[in-house]
Formats: sequence, structure tokens, C-alpha cells
Amino acid sequence: MKRLETRLDGPILVEPVVHGDHRGFFHETYRRNVYTELGIPDEFVQDNHSRSKRGIVRGMHFQVGDGMSKLVRCSRGAIVDVVVDLRRGSPTFGEWEAFELNDESLHQLYCPIGFAHGFCVTSEMADVMYKCSAYYDESIERGIKYDDPEIGIRWPDVELIPSERDATAPRLSEIADELPFRYEV
Repeated sequence: MKRLETRLDGPILVEPVVHGDHRGFFHETYRRNVYTELGIPDEFVQDNHSRSKRGIVRGMHFQVGDGMSKLVRCSRGAIVDVVVDLRRGSPTFGEWEAFELNDESLHQLYCPIGFAHGFCVTSEMADVMYKCSAYYDESIERGIKYDDPEIGIRWPDVELIPSERDATAPRLSEIADELPFRYEV
């Protein structure tokens, strides 16, 4: 496995070793000691799986309290995966970075605590799998608008289909003072 460069400090893009031939492929999707060496020390306690059709946008989500980190991969199809820096005092606060995750490269994205996370499906259908460092708790789930003009995420040129909750989420500027995340050097 190899750690690839990201523009924002915090997220980690992982390129796996894939063993393939005419029959298909095999690769490890997670090995704790290797991920720790890559800078991902979290203990993951929950695995989630979502299936979505083309244009579905999910996000931008985060958890308050102790927060939740995620290790995201696309096992079928293709998505554009996006993170937004929510760490107050960060030199990149409110900035975003996008990554293509798909079933060909099999790259994974680590989204640490202090970042909002979301994705948009660019294939006809996509299965997204992600490990979480905390158990889901609806009471601490939060979000910001996926199309917040102050953030300016450049989503793929497809008709975006958000949930009602994601469509009506607040702008980052409306909740910035309430965010519990602090940038640490």
C-alpha cells in the first residue's frame, strides 16, 4: 500500500496493491498495522455500505462530540469523494478537496475528524463502503450544504440529487462558531 499526496493536511489517499490477472483481482482492503504506518491510527468500530444511482449526492456530513473519522472506498462504480476542512484556526478552514474513487483504481480515502465528508455518484450505480471510528449516533450527526457557494465545491457535471436533509443543511458560515474542531500543528 502507498500513501498518495493530498493538498489538504489531514485526509490521506491510499493506493492499494492489487493482484490481478485474466480471472479478476485480489487486494487487501484493510490491514490495521499497515494503515497505522500510513498515518491512519484509528480503531474502526463500524462498517457501512451505501448503494446509490448516478447523480446522487450524499453530504456534506460530520459528527460533533468526539467526532468520527472514516475510511472510504468505492467497491462498484465511481464516485467523486469530497472533504471540507472544518478545523477552526486551520490555514485551509472551509477549503475542499475532491478525489475520484472507483472500482478500477480501488483507492481509499481517509477522512479524519474535523472534516465534513460527502460524495457524488458518477457511474450508473455505485457501492460505497466505509469504516467508521465511532458508532453512528443521530444526535451528533451534522451537515453543511453540499452546494454552499462560499465553499464552492465543483461537483461533477451531472444532475445532482440530494436528500431533503442535505438540500436544507446550513451554510458553513452559519455554524462555524459552533464547530468543536480545532486545528493542531
